Amino acid sequence: MFCNNCGKELIAGQQFCSACGQPVGVSPVPSSANRVRENIQILGILWLVYSGFALLGAIALWVVANVIFGGISRMQTEAQIPSFLHPLLSSIAFLILVKAALGLAAGGGLLQRASWARILALIAGFLALLNIPFGTALGIYTIWVLLVGDAEKQYQRLTQAGSSS
Repeated sequence: MFCNNCGKELIAGQQFCSACGQPVGVSPVPSSANRVRENIQILGILWLVYSGFALLGAIALWVVANVIFGGISRMQTEAQIPSFLHPLLSSIAFLILVKAALGLAAGGGLLQRASWARILALIAGFLALLNIPFGTALGIYTIWVLLVGDAEKQYQRLTQAGSSS
């Protein structure tokens, strides 16, 4: 028989390891890892980057909608451009802008360990699941970090530790 802690050979009937003092037959309890603490910073940064790209996309779409399609529809030309394109693209740009603002707020809140940021990031994560492939990956990662197991308690401890320091 060998010690579970240090691996030294034990004598039959021995209750404690002579090398390290570990009780025989008792394994050391592994410290439970805090998944939220280990992943919260990278998750916040990923939300800021992802939302920054969404913001750039929203601005580009708004420019296309208003400069190109808005300008062509105002011109008296023979161009056959449907009149619904300008308002449709403007509306889509606005929705992407709102989604980007939600993600930026969630990412900034996670980095600051704000108490409201967990819920906001989960909402953004569930919405991001629809955006294949990057949004889906970020949504799954967000849900895994902030929702699985005792993530709520771990995040609360982080926010309390951040507010006390």
